[in-house]
Amino acid sequence: MFDTATYVRRRNELKKLVNEGVVIFFGNNESPVNFPNNGYYPFRQDSSFLYYFGLQRDGLVGVIDIDNNRDILIGNDIDIEDIVWYGSVQSMHDMAQQCGADETLPMKHLKLICNEALRTHRKIHFLPPYRHDIKIQIFDLLGIHPTQQKEDASMDLIRAVVKMRSVKEPQEIEELERAAVIGYEMHTTAMRLTRPGVTEKFVGGQVDGIANSYGAMVSFPTIYTQHGEILHGNPSMNKLEAGRLALCDAGAETINNYCSDNTRTMPVSGKFSQRQFEIYSIVEACHDYTLEVAKPGVRYADVHFAVCRLMFDRLKELGLTKGDTEAAVQAGAHALFMPHGLGHMMGMDVHDMENLDQINVGFDEETRPNLTQFGTNNLRMGRRLEEGFVVTDEPGIYFIPALIDEWKAKQHCAAFLNFDKIESYKDFGGIRIEDDVLITLQGCRFIGAQRIPYHPKDVEEFMAAHRAE
Repeated sequence: MFDTATYVRRRNELKKLVNEGVVIFFGNNESPVNFPNNGYYPFRQDSSFLYYFGLQRDGLVGVIDIDNNRDILIGNDIDIEDIVWYGSVQSMHDMAQQCGADETLPMKHLKLICNEALRTHRKIHFLPPYRHDIKIQIFDLLGIHPTQQKEDASMDLIRAVVKMRSVKEPQEIEELERAAVIGYEMHTTAMRLTRPGVTEKFVGGQVDGIANSYGAMVSFPTIYTQHGEILHGNPSMNKLEAGRLALCDAGAETINNYCSDNTRTMPVSGKFSQRQFEIYSIVEACHDYTLEVAKPGVRYADVHFAVCRLMFDRLKELGLTKGDTEAAVQAGAHALFMPHGLGHMMGMDVHDMENLDQINVGFDEETRPNLTQFGTNNLRMGRRLEEGFVVTDEPGIYFIPALIDEWKAKQHCAAFLNFDKIESYKDFGGIRIEDDVLITLQGCRFIGAQRIPYHPKDVEEFMAAHRAE
């Protein structure tokens, strides 16, 4: 965790933004895999609780009483039975000192705090819960049914948390840089191991092992697949085949739970075919174009659509698309090839603060999401960029057979798509290139001092020089 002053400062800033009432941050509890004492490892704390209290132990709740200027750490001290099995841990008193809380209380007192606030008609602020045990706890404390809790969560608190967590502090950027170091090792490991005859599962497992050995855990389940057209394709027991592409989308969390998120696409045989090179070069150009146009004050939605126009024009050169580019993008024709957004916020959560609802994180009153157009409705980030934001830059081109068949049958966007030519790519798969971008005063830069190879020549040369036997 960071120094004590960091958490005191953050909570004081939050008090000013929320202004009144009682704020409750629920830390996570252990989550069983298949029976109570077999929990998922490592334990993952709630990110907002971490942001304001910094403590990794399960079974904790942070209470910020704004009206009385009190910060309370709620939880029970570990008993001797737990110490026998898990070793000695810090006392509640010691943890309170670490995060700068004013006092500690046992968990049973949380009900008393909530009852008193309800009795005196004080506002109780909580964030939308995403774990069912916390939903039950909120039901017990506040009488709000789990189906109603997202709607009853405090918008004042959501806005304040998004405002604070969106702009990364220098120490947070340092943590993201550390995550990038692990991410580099993960992806270059995938490149070294990728060759015909190896299973997707083996490569994916080795990539996960890098994250576990250098940091806390993977920042999301690793995607490693020859079917790059499946956006979230998990590693299977299928063997890698010569002539195909392997897509690796993976990231790590540091010990302090700051994330990396990168994607690389590589030829299983070590060399891109001409057709693969042509499509890859378009994705590469879109990826690099983001660096030219992303800067403070620019809407990320505008960056997204600028990339989509570039992609459409380049696909037109290959005979896959046709017609007026602007009209095609407005109609959503580009989404046949890229049905997702250019990127998302990133920080302690790989999709930062997604539990607070993407409309609150990636958009604002000026920029609203388009929820009706296919592809555009998957835009996670559209608002104006600010210095200190960290976003992903992840264009991709995918040839999804079922989607191609559906659009062709319906003649959807037929004025802009050459379906006969597109049909010949149904066995292609997909390509994505992704990096993490810090918005700076003048523009933006990649997170990570070491660049994971992504230019076609660099990928081929790295694989030739480092391929494992």
